[in-house]
Amino acid sequence: MENTVFGFTEAQITAFGLTYGVGGLMLLMIFIVGHLAWKSKAGKMGTFALFLALTFGFVGFIAKYLIQYFLNVH
Repeated sequence: MENTVFGFTEAQITAFGLTYGVGGLMLLMIFIVGHLAWKSKAGKMGTFALFLALTFGFVGFIAKYLIQYFLNVH
């Protein structure tokens, strides 16, 4: 078992970090934006605008996994 860390290869660690690590950070960001909207008393339209503007980058990340899933590409 050469070139492994705790029995995992570099590719396996990277795949785990990209799926669960970045996914967890995205979830944390959603909570942060929600807290920001709540503390600023943004209202419904303001909350929508905050979520739209601050979380729009998630769309590409999620779309990548959906495309891989439906096209069965790994």
